[in-house]
Amino acid sequence: MFEGLGTQHLALLWQGALVTVQICALSVLFGGVLGIIIGLMSTGTVRALRWAAALYVAVIRGVPVLLVIFFVYFGIPLLAPGTSLSEYWAAVIALSVFASAYIGELVRGSIQAVPRGQFEAAEALGLTYAQRMRRVILPQAARVVVPPGVGFLVVLIKDSSLVAVIGLIELTRAGNVVSSLTADPITTYLIVGAGYFVICYALSALARRYERRLGFRVKAPEVGETLTLTTGAKK
Repeated sequence: MFEGLGTQHLALLWQGALVTVQICALSVLFGGVLGIIIGLMSTGTVRALRWAAALYVAVIRGVPVLLVIFFVYFGIPLLAPGTSLSEYWAAVIALSVFASAYIGELVRGSIQAVPRGQFEAAEALGLTYAQRMRRVILPQAARVVVPPGVGFLVVLIKDSSLVAVIGLIELTRAGNVVSSLTADPITTYLIVGAGYFVICYALSALARRYERRLGFRVKAPEVGETLTLTTGAKK
């Protein structure tokens, strides 16, 4: 006996959407931290670290995200007997690993897009490597990384639907459950699609707002204003 689509089914879809937002937010947080480290390693002066970062990025980007999910969910308990991993945290870990490789490449590209004169000016001021990156290079690189970063986040949100294969009830999995209960897949998946659209559209809108603010606060350096714009020190 099939059920009519009601508020209890919409509540399940709502809970699934919240889980999707949660795992993507955590994945961006953890993957972003690791991605920044990977990006800094890729642009550093230590050759071994550059090779390690390049190998990591090549491996993660060279395999499907579904394989990463399977490896984390099934592989970690096999490699570490006696441990168990819930579907929720397996999804977060897998998506974080996936995101870190792409964010690392975005960070690397944005750092390399900063004019070489900015590096030389910061070094001439006697700043340490950490100070150069924090005060001069990364603020300018942030202007470059935002547009492609938003595009990747939208892809990550849609790819998060793959975690349904390990049993996590996120938006897509919730849609499958509701569809099987109501025998109304068209309406159900229209709602699921609308949910993804709302999430991605809201993210894009927030990113555009952030980009406008960032463009105001971090202006592109002009000739003769290199040190003033990047460090606040008068030339």
